[in-house]
Amino acid sequence: MSNKNTPTPHIKASPEDFAPTVLMPGDPLRAKFIAETYLDNAILVNNVRGIHGYTGEYKGTRVSVMASGMGMPSIGIYSYELFNFFGVDNIIRVGTAGGISADVHVRDIVIAMGACTNSNYASQYGLPGTFAPIASYGLMKTAIDKATEHGAKFHVGNCLSSDTFYCDDLTATAKWSKMGVLCVEMEAAALYMNAARSGKNALGIFTVSDHVFTGEATSSEERQTSFTHMMEIALETAVAL
Repeated sequence: MSNKNTPTPHIKASPEDFAPTVLMPGDPLRAKFIAETYLDNAILVNNVRGIHGYTGEYKGTRVSVMASGMGMPSIGIYSYELFNFFGVDNIIRVGTAGGISADVHVRDIVIAMGACTNSNYASQYGLPGTFAPIASYGLMKTAIDKATEHGAKFHVGNCLSSDTFYCDDLTATAKWSKMGVLCVEMEAAALYMNAARSGKNALGIFTVSDHVFTGEATSSEERQTSFTHMMEIALETAVAL
């Protein structure tokens, strides 16, 4: 299989280098950790701009993992290219999020059924209304089943994909919380929209790394290497497809 659009300015690889399912953390070092910890025969297939991408096998199934960088513009580029130029069918974002619900605590897992956003990403589609970015049901159901089997403490619901990490409106997060939004992160809405537009599948699975209102937090090293429940749920979901 070849594609005239590959390699791209962002991914120096060929479509054959990627498995049908890609796990996508934001942090390149988390991608490296997943590949080295869980994948057999992992091969580095991309390293443009330090965005590590690997393909190997998990329990006999070919799986890829590649970082997205931070924010919707970044994951928007990488997921678009993987879906449309590299033949990838499923992208599972494995990232961290800040809890904003009283029911969510540090190290809990959130499976994002929907992704609210303050981004203008959907304006490119020229829709006569507001688009609701949602996860692909098959991926989500499988992940819920695997999280249950894993005995993980998890929640299913809305996340907020925010364009701002440091927001000038200090009341904004509380406004989303009152609508039942569980956590805030920075990528899922764009991933879900790219999947919808491409006719592909996407899911966000997050580990709560800190809580906006309680002050609970984990270190950057813990975020990179210790959130293994989330990684294992995503990998088990990948091999069950």
